[in-house]
Amino acid sequence: MATGKPLIVQSDRTLLLEVNDPTFKTVRDAILPFSELIKSPEHVHSYRISRVSLWNASTSGLTAESILGTLRAYSRYPIPLNVQQFIVEETEKYGRLVLKKRNQKVLLTGDRTLLAELGQHPAVSQMIAKATGGGLEVPAAMRGEIKRVLAKLGYPVKDLVGYSEGAPLPIRLGQSDQPPGGFRLRPYQEEAVRAFLASGSGVIVLPCGAGKTVVGLAAMAAIRANTLILTPNVAAVQQWMREIADKCEVPDGALGEYTTDCKQVKPITVTTYQMLTYTRNGRYPHYEKLNQGGWGLIIYDEVHLLPAPVFRLTAELQSTRRLGLTATLVREDGAEAEVFSMIGPRVFDIPWKQLEQQGWIAETACYEIGVPADEATRIRYLSSPDRQKYRIAAENPLKLRVIRSLLRSHAEDRVLIIGHYVEQLKRIARDLNAPLITGQTDSRKRVALFQQFREGAISVLVVSKVANIAIDLPNANVAIQVSGSFGSRQEEAQRLGRLLRPNADGRPSRFYSLVTKQTCEQERALHRQLFLVEQGYEYKTIDAEKWLRQGEDNR
Repeated sequence: MATGKPLIVQSDRTLLLEVNDPTFKTVRDAILPFSELIKSPEHVHSYRISRVSLWNASTSGLTAESILGTLRAYSRYPIPLNVQQFIVEETEKYGRLVLKKRNQKVLLTGDRTLLAELGQHPAVSQMIAKATGGGLEVPAAMRGEIKRVLAKLGYPVKDLVGYSEGAPLPIRLGQSDQPPGGFRLRPYQEEAVRAFLASGSGVIVLPCGAGKTVVGLAAMAAIRANTLILTPNVAAVQQWMREIADKCEVPDGALGEYTTDCKQVKPITVTTYQMLTYTRNGRYPHYEKLNQGGWGLIIYDEVHLLPAPVFRLTAELQSTRRLGLTATLVREDGAEAEVFSMIGPRVFDIPWKQLEQQGWIAETACYEIGVPADEATRIRYLSSPDRQKYRIAAENPLKLRVIRSLLRSHAEDRVLIIGHYVEQLKRIARDLNAPLITGQTDSRKRVALFQQFREGAISVLVVSKVANIAIDLPNANVAIQVSGSFGSRQEEAQRLGRLLRPNADGRPSRFYSLVTKQTCEQERALHRQLFLVEQGYEYKTIDAEKWLRQGEDNR
């Protein structure tokens, strides 16, 4: 029944929102800045208010009063008192503890009672040099670590110590309207850069295809200092190198690649997380070498993938401006608080559907195709231990028949077939006589195949998780997902992101997820889709048997 009050706020800090209420989208957009979606069945969606969601809301200017005002406006019942208290306490926490520089010392300041209490905590006291009348003096080397520890204890620190300028570098963004290759920053990209510069450090969240790399280049051009760029893999390194060469004016010889094959430390150096975290005899040799670069800016590409060792190393880099770029801050390991304390708060975010409506990213239709299992697969699934069931369901051989049918329907399109299990992908590639890219594919062959796909020489490409992130494939307009990493929301978002560059003919892109019916894969698929549902995407469900019969009747 439509009420105009479709929200129920529960004492465990979950929010229940009726999907069929006419105000659903308005309410969803109103609560997303301070909550996160946790379940999205057909009638009622569930959201959760967490510490980190409220900390991020605080840094973007939301107050406890404004959040409670939103909840009161749409809530059917009074808001539980404990929820009101939690919102007030957590939103007010950001700013209660402040790191400042005073007389060349780093000082933790804030509420005296709170400082006295935290100063007695064993994890904190060991990092305190001494207590002064103005606060707790912290060694500069401990600036990052104390923020990380205090965030874990539930106290986010506002860092006002400032940053080292880094070695100056004359770099300019080559904006131009002249084809080919001419470009100008879009309004939301300019806004994102301004938000980062105002904050000093932080994370910019933009969908794939919305130009996160360009935002990074604009930040470099604004700061004009030596820059270290950290990426998830070598393909991403090369992509950044191309973008810098295409869109920036930098001094000759100022751009370098630091990978296994080529170790150059230049004023602009692009490397991978794996190089940074490589250890030998208990030391980080590449990190030690790269840490001598006089950086004024460090860019963390795909910051949601930041491995744990980089958090620890980043704790030592707090005097350098840090920019995180990602399509989603969702981390299945729950390390959002680590990103908040080590890289910085979320400084800019924009709904994916808003960019779609403005034409900056492609409209994309999502489908979940329920595929039956044959008798042999069903028996194997039912008789196997739980830990093996997901893979058996994911590798359902009947998915191949659906893939062939989809390819017939998309004969004129550029199709990515994406999966998690390499053996499954090998079988599909053999059957379709299509090229396959996995982590074992030689990097030169990988680059060549991606280039052929971009140029249209290849229309179907089978790829493993190596294509989940940081790969620019502007011509892809159809993706068929055959298996995934259990219930990973960020992987689902990243894979759909391969399709978001606007298509030249204006047609919508299509994302198909093949799921074996009545198995645990179907349950995991619901969790995988949560982030995209939160962004307003709707998955249409298709029964493979009916769909295949219709296709055969029409041929």
